[in-house]
Amino acid sequence: MLDERPAAAELIAAVAEFLEREVRPALEGRAAFHTTVAVGVLRIVERELGADLAAEHARLRALTGADGDLRELNALLAQRIRDGDLSIEDEVLRDHLVRSVLTRLAVDNPGYPSLAEAARYWPLP
Repeated sequence: MLDERPAAAELIAAVAEFLEREVRPALEGRAAFHTTVAVGVLRIVERELGADLAAEHARLRALTGADGDLRELNALLAQRIRDGDLSIEDEVLRDHLVRSVLTRLAVDNPGYPSLAEAARYWPLP
């Protein structure tokens, strides 16, 4: 991908900021509520675009011994867990699952009270 500015995450951040600072204060009731929801969605997308998923991808490739995109590798990992080929007793699997959940939580709800504490034990990239 070309290194062009502004990047998608920057564009989304700009729209979210405009809605938050200019539009939302001028609205009331249902429209104000839906604007707040839209800003929240844009902020999630912004964080998702900025998330470093390379570490998760590398862990999945190591755990499954396969290559593919995140969706394919997660499906394969789930199948291997269901089939009993991988066990939750496996420390590498547990570490991967915890780190993956923390990464998703950092995207979906970065203010989650226990996220900072958990990240001290399982640092995020």
